[in-house]
Amino acid sequence: MSQINILWADDEIDLLKSSILFLENKGYKVTPVTNGKDAIDRVAQKGIDIVFLDESMPGLTGLETLSRIKQANNHIPVVMITKNEEENLMEDAIGSQIADYLIKPVKPQQILSTLKKIIDNQRLVSEKTTSSYQQEFQKLFMTMQDNLDYKQWAELYKQLVYWEIELNKSDSSMVEVYDSQKAEANREFNKFVIKNYKRWINSEAGDNTPIMSHTLLRNKLIPMLKENKPTFVVLIDNLRYDQWKAIQSMVMDSFKIDEEDSFYAILPTATQYSRNSIFSGLTPLKIQQQFPEFWKNDDEEGGKNLFEPDLLDAFLKRTLHEPIKHQYVKVTNHRDAELLEANITNYLTNKLTVIVYNFVDMLSHARTEMEVLKELASDEAAYRSLATSWFDHSPLQNALKKLAEKDVQILLTTDHGTVRVQDPSRCIGDRETTTNIRYKTGKNLNFEDRDVYAVKDPEEIGLPKSRLSSTYIFAKENKFLVYPNNYNHFVGFYKNTFQHGGISLEEIIVPVVKLSSK
Repeated sequence: MSQINILWADDEIDLLKSSILFLENKGYKVTPVTNGKDAIDRVAQKGIDIVFLDESMPGLTGLETLSRIKQANNHIPVVMITKNEEENLMEDAIGSQIADYLIKPVKPQQILSTLKKIIDNQRLVSEKTTSSYQQEFQKLFMTMQDNLDYKQWAELYKQLVYWEIELNKSDSSMVEVYDSQKAEANREFNKFVIKNYKRWINSEAGDNTPIMSHTLLRNKLIPMLKENKPTFVVLIDNLRYDQWKAIQSMVMDSFKIDEEDSFYAILPTATQYSRNSIFSGLTPLKIQQQFPEFWKNDDEEGGKNLFEPDLLDAFLKRTLHEPIKHQYVKVTNHRDAELLEANITNYLTNKLTVIVYNFVDMLSHARTEMEVLKELASDEAAYRSLATSWFDHSPLQNALKKLAEKDVQILLTTDHGTVRVQDPSRCIGDRETTTNIRYKTGKNLNFEDRDVYAVKDPEEIGLPKSRLSSTYIFAKENKFLVYPNNYNHFVGFYKNTFQHGGISLEEIIVPVVKLSSK
């Protein structure tokens, strides 16, 4: 660890020589000054890691000096040292963002303890996190080699998300090791999904079938409707499990979490398929068969999610013994979001209100189009941070806070996640082949077998055929499908962007959370 440079400002600095010597013997460098002006000048010259600041000095007071130091460097930690224990003085100092304060006379050990708490805290946390993950690494590795079922895979993914957030938070040197381990987990998870998916989608696996998109509302929402209180479904499009964990504390400020669970998004992990299946309670194939007027194939013109309210109506009629008052609300732009916030309490007269909030999906797609967003969301941690910042300042959070004042229950969920794509895979198709880079459907597809899960008969996995010879291919892990034409351009354009449609832990295992008012 590099030497920590302390600036100590006190007009009686000569009386502090023993404390300064104590710190220097502990490996710290101490720069003493006797007044506020010199302290401000020294901070402006850079190289200071922390300031100890006497509150009562001639000339500039400690609080005045503090204000000027913060103007020069808002991030530098300042510890106020004072003889005065008046409450208003401490409130002023704390309001000015001091890191800590001490009451004179201070003992050397107090100073050392404060330094460790402030300066060494990040290092100590990082070392502890690294050590804990090193101990957990082998256990996680051995777990993923076992013959896991869908519940164990969901639990393993949650553990990986936990460690990803902790390692990023502590700036640990183990991040690269973690990335390698998550990549290995995704390789094994792909094998698991490909081995079991046909049995799951056709309800042939019995109790070994996860809750999936088309069984989500039947399993999670219908039991909630037995409660005599307004029920809301809030579906935030494209919300990954790690993004849910990032916003969880903000949600918990207003609500109790009654249950935190996950479900498996169907293939392709794309909005047209997953969200229509969620609201219909049917696979895409059965939607096409039972409601052909509500289904459009990838190669057909027009919006693919225009009939979600109709599919929801049909699901509720089919599932419930009596009709209920319900409403479907879709938010696709900021104006819609403002209207939702303004009108949210009007929905309390409904038994059920379904809110589809598209912002995260728009953010994800914009990620590939806008250079600014490419800079803002360059990796997993940045992508989480961007979603967290959005939620913190969103009309959605304000609307939820209004609901929290009422006696309501909420099912918070999503339709699928996204994965950061890194490895291109060549693919060739005709003009009718779909453009999504994580999955494609069409005839005469040529592709790298090792990079995709190919299904020649889509009906076997609950998907409709647009043509008799249609094939679906789903990109594995972090692969993305690129045509040979202008190959290098598109590789550079899409690499390290967040996409969906294929098979990965991030796309398939997604959150579903039951909330109630406190």
